[in-house]
Amino acid sequence: MKLLSDILYKTRMEEIVGSTNIAISSVTFDSRRVKKDSLFVATRGTSVDGHSYIEKAIESGAAAIVCEILPELLIEHITYVKVLNSSEALGYIACNFFNNPSEKLKLVGITGTNGKTTTVTLLFNLFRGLGYHVGLLSTVENKINNTIIPSTHTTPDALSLNELLAKMVDAGCQYAFMEVSSHAIVQHRITGINFAGAAFSNITHDHLDYHKTFDEYIKAKKTFFDHLNEDAFALTNADDRNGMVMLQNTKAKKQTYALKSIADYKCRIIENHLNGLLLSIDGQEVWVKLIGSFNAYNVLVVYAISQLLHKDKVQVLTTLSNLNSVEGRFQYVKSKTGIVAIVDYAHTPDALKNVLETIKNIRTGNEQVITIVGCGGDRDAAKRPIMAQIACEYSNKTILTSDNPRSENPEDILNQMQVGVSPVDVKKTLRITDRREAIKTAVALASTGDIILIAGKGHEKYQEILGVKHPFDDFEIIKELFNQ
Repeated sequence: MKLLSDILYKTRMEEIVGSTNIAISSVTFDSRRVKKDSLFVATRGTSVDGHSYIEKAIESGAAAIVCEILPELLIEHITYVKVLNSSEALGYIACNFFNNPSEKLKLVGITGTNGKTTTVTLLFNLFRGLGYHVGLLSTVENKINNTIIPSTHTTPDALSLNELLAKMVDAGCQYAFMEVSSHAIVQHRITGINFAGAAFSNITHDHLDYHKTFDEYIKAKKTFFDHLNEDAFALTNADDRNGMVMLQNTKAKKQTYALKSIADYKCRIIENHLNGLLLSIDGQEVWVKLIGSFNAYNVLVVYAISQLLHKDKVQVLTTLSNLNSVEGRFQYVKSKTGIVAIVDYAHTPDALKNVLETIKNIRTGNEQVITIVGCGGDRDAAKRPIMAQIACEYSNKTILTSDNPRSENPEDILNQMQVGVSPVDVKKTLRITDRREAIKTAVALASTGDIILIAGKGHEKYQEILGVKHPFDDFEIIKELFNQ
């Protein structure tokens, strides 16, 4: 139990009706989770307004309500706190309720369109390899040392986030690394969190269904850096044309990394093969098991963060050289007949282009590249023709198929993708709605040495169709077909 007055610290309160000197047993923004003496925070979601459930929350035992608009009928024994922004208030409330766990470990956030999952996972594995107790918050999974906690969002809601961080503190974690999505920034899921540092990977076309314009998307990412304190570091990719924008108003220590530009941390690709990269990082050669120039950036940002956290350079590079690639990120398998299949999460135009350019750089030129690609339903539709166009440009054959159609008709998604297929590419493009059949067809079309790219779903173990998640794993399916 905690006093309401303590829980409300830092929130922008406009009016209080009732006493804040009351004990609160739990905090929730979901009226179904209200218990006796709960604090119910009425937030405004994209489809549901919590203000509509205030009465239900009180009936379920809520002792206090945080809201932006006071109800017309005020119950005598209930405390009402009117705030400017309920979602922002929830961020501070969550931090206070769980005793501000982010202040008790060194938390580093990674934001950007591509590379977040790989970077935080590599950081987690690196620091575990260096002997530390570490927490991970990622799209694929959350981890507290060796304990895996399933992940539902790239960045959890404010309450779940602080609860996880509190568990990390209880488990003795000294460091934690997390993905910070643009949605999480705008929706105040990280409000009140204390970051030891933040890093920016890149920004390309994505999530415009939510942010509406590219400028708003950039602004969302930049807000993360704007709120860092002067003790933190702000690390950005100097090779990205919007990289330096992130540092414009931050109070944090400004640092840069790059492969092509002048930067504080530099990397050069010496060799690029299907089994790894030979890199020169700050003048030191290191072999890593990851593949492609985009992974050179990921390795470099991990190295830079390790140095900003004052870790030994030789120990870091030695440990990095032993780390494996991340599940669903350029994950490849070879058939008995010599066909190579690569499974990658690439679900944005830039990510798809990066993966296909990497394949182009490591292929001999005699083999075919067969790309299987789809686009998710209920998401940014503008990128659909662009994805198809890029797949056709870099592939000998392209198969357009379903990703997670969600509530949309898969054929409608494929029709929009088809617009990006130029007349000269029509003959080398197939449409197969069933994803398993698409993968099976690619295997049938491939010969020894050919490369099959299965893009879009990566680590996901399901396919969502009409609101139902069906078991589906690209990597397991391709392995099964290769073994037949």
